[in-house]
Amino acid sequence: MEISSIISAIFIGIIIGVLGRLVVPGRQRIGILWTILVGIVAALIGTAIAEALDVADTKGVDWVEWLIQIGLAAVGVAALDRSKGRGRLRR
Repeated sequence: MEISSIISAIFIGIIIGVLGRLVVPGRQRIGILWTILVGIVAALIGTAIAEALDVADTKGVDWVEWLIQIGLAAVGVAALDRSKGRGRLRR
């Protein structure tokens, strides 16, 4: 893995994480670093799913791949927010 691949994964993770966070209604109690990490993981898993479905490489913008990644990021943000919310209630 090259440094350019790592930088692009971080950049795409930021975009995917923020878009996934915007999809989730209400206020999320997670920080921006968690959002970026969720976005990076969602981007990687979303790309693998898109490749498995043979929709990763299309002519033009890969809308289906983006939708998969954003959906996964939204699920990840909501799950992380929910788990952090439960931890605060117990204290």
